[in-house]
Amino acid sequence: MKKKLIALILIFLLTFSVPASAYQISGFDLHCEAAMLISLDTGDVLFSKNADKKMYPASLAKIMSAIVMIENVTDLENEEIPYTESANNKILGTGSVVLGLKIGEKMKAKDALYALLISSCGDVAYAISEYVGGTTEEFVDKMNSKAAELGLTGTHFTNPVGLHDDDLYSTANDIAIMTQYALKYDIFKKIISSNSYKLSATNMAKERTIISTNMLITPSSSAYYQYATGGKTGFTDEAGRCLMSTAQYEGYNYLAVVLKAKTINGTRNEFIDSANLFRWAFRGFEYKTVLDSTTPVVEAPVELSFETDFVSLCLEGGLNALLPKDADSSTIKIEPKLAKESFDAPIKQGDVMGTADIYYAEEKIGTLNLVASKSVKRSGILVFLRVAKRLFTSPVMIVVYVIVGVAALLFIAMTIKLNSNKKRRRKIKYKPMNKN
Repeated sequence: MKKKLIALILIFLLTFSVPASAYQISGFDLHCEAAMLISLDTGDVLFSKNADKKMYPASLAKIMSAIVMIENVTDLENEEIPYTESANNKILGTGSVVLGLKIGEKMKAKDALYALLISSCGDVAYAISEYVGGTTEEFVDKMNSKAAELGLTGTHFTNPVGLHDDDLYSTANDIAIMTQYALKYDIFKKIISSNSYKLSATNMAKERTIISTNMLITPSSSAYYQYATGGKTGFTDEAGRCLMSTAQYEGYNYLAVVLKAKTINGTRNEFIDSANLFRWAFRGFEYKTVLDSTTPVVEAPVELSFETDFVSLCLEGGLNALLPKDADSSTIKIEPKLAKESFDAPIKQGDVMGTADIYYAEEKIGTLNLVASKSVKRSGILVFLRVAKRLFTSPVMIVVYVIVGVAALLFIAMTIKLNSNKKRRRKIKYKPMNKN
């Protein structure tokens, strides 16, 4: 129950962390088919390329496998995961047997999670799927259910490894969303930031050290990037080189997703592309105070108050946005949207009365609530007059008016008729008689 509650809270947080903008890169070329760069601090999208195109994610599928495992294993420290003959049969011949588990071997759940994410061990992935799901098929169902829960409409899984299948696909955007979700778990964040890990001895093997496949965090690698903080790699012939990675510098945190990167003359461009995206962001962007919380944005009409006919609205909390360092503030535009055409007093300072979309260089960079800058009191006299007006102009009263009007007309008509009859009688009564 506790894990379900945590999951709901995390989904809520992700739901309201909507990417706001995207810019054009400069100074380098990308060698991948799809990519995204997102601020982990604000959720802003700084760059995207084919972000919603369905692609083969290869072992980036293991990000979802890790999520399902974390949320379904109660005791990662002490539970043991066995390697079965059926798991072995599923992985044999795929080229994804990395750790070389023996049938009947048991490893700590925590160690299995490290092996899954650090060295992308396919044999471990199948062992996890049977332990957590009962069967691999049930585990994959859990993966797809979680994808649907997170709103990943461009994602579908058929195995827990990321082995090629025409029906196993995702998008750069979906991978970014599932990664942001996974990063809410400290254990996930810790694992993907480790460039090596010593596995505990099992019932069939001594201690083993596994090495990360992410060259960005491997100091001895030619692709090492000093500000990289973690990641997960993936590769199949059909998917090409794939990488999810994170980086941090001077308080700025970014997430990059690169799919189907090309290896040119031995150069692993998934690492080069990702590092270039990070450098571009660190060098070119900074937080700017676009608007403070005291500057009036628009006025809203107010009724039922003698104090004023309008109240100024400000942006709730102001707006601090991640923008290019050379951003021109004159290109910032605000499009207010009032909740109603007019508002009745009383109004309290801080009451939400609408929203405002903020644009920079024609790109939407955020949406904030519009709140009242001051309180406005209600006038009892104006309330009475409105009630009276509504009473006397209500449909019921209109019907009453019609009935009264019709009755009055009938009364007048009948009165006229009666008077006319009386005059006739008088004329007849006093008419002089003819002498003849």
